[in-house]
Amino acid sequence: MLKSLKESDFGAQVKKSIFRVGIPNTDRKRVLIVLGNVFLHLHPTKVRTSGVKLRYTWCAGGLSFFLFLVLTLTGVLLMFYYRPTVEGAYVDMLDIRSQVPFGIMRELHRWSAHAMVIMVMVHMFRVFMTGSYKPPREFNWVIGVILLVLTFLLSFTGYLLPWDQLAIWAITVGSNMAKAHPLVGAGGPFSDFLQIGGVPLVHPGSDARFMLLGAKEIGGTTLLRFYVLHCVGIPLGAAVLMAVHFWRIRKDGGISGPL
Repeated sequence: MLKSLKESDFGAQVKKSIFRVGIPNTDRKRVLIVLGNVFLHLHPTKVRTSGVKLRYTWCAGGLSFFLFLVLTLTGVLLMFYYRPTVEGAYVDMLDIRSQVPFGIMRELHRWSAHAMVIMVMVHMFRVFMTGSYKPPREFNWVIGVILLVLTFLLSFTGYLLPWDQLAIWAITVGSNMAKAHPLVGAGGPFSDFLQIGGVPLVHPGSDARFMLLGAKEIGGTTLLRFYVLHCVGIPLGAAVLMAVHFWRIRKDGGISGPL
C-alpha cells in the first residue's frame, strides 16, 4: 500500500514537472503555458488583427526565415558532396547536378538563395512603408539592415563556390571594388593617410582586397575563404541576429499596426 502511494506520488511529480500548469482551462493558465514552453513562447499570446493579414505583412519576414531554413538544410546536404578546391569544385558541382541522388537540392539551394534576397528586400520595403522602423522599433530596424547586408554577403560568397567563369569574373569585379575603396583599399583615395613612421599601413598585401581574397590573386585560398564564410561565419552571425530580431519584435509589442 505504502509502495503504491510512493509510486503514485512519484508519477504525479513527474507529470507535474512536464505539465507544470495543468489543463489550460483559464486565460491565466493559457498564458503560462505559452510563456513556459520553449516553442510556444516564440509567439505572442495576443496579436493585432493587422498582423495576420496578408495584405499588410505580405508574410515577407516569415518567408525570409523559412527560406533561410531551406538554405541551411540544403547547404548542409551539399557539404557532403562538395570539395572547396580549385581542382574539384566545378567537377563536384556538375556531379551534384547529374550523379548525386536528389541532385535537385543544388537547384533548390540556388533558387532559394535568389528568393531569399528578394523576400528580404520586400520585407524591408514593407517595414519602411508601414512606418515600423519608428520608435520604439528603431533598434530592430538597424538589426534588419544588418541582416539585409548579411543576406547580400551570403549570396556573394556563395557565387564563387561553383568556380566557373561567371563566378571568377564576379569575384574579380568585387575584389577590385574593394581595392578602390577609400582608406582601406590600396588603390582607393586617402589610403596614404594611414601611415606609421612614413610606412603606409594599406598596401596590396594588407588592403581590403587582400583580406577578401586571402592572397594577392584569386586562387585556392580565395575559394577556401569564401567557403568558410559562406558555410560558417556569415550564417552563424545571421542566426544570432535573427534571434535578436525576433526577440525585439516581442519586446516592442509584436508586429506594428497600420499608420
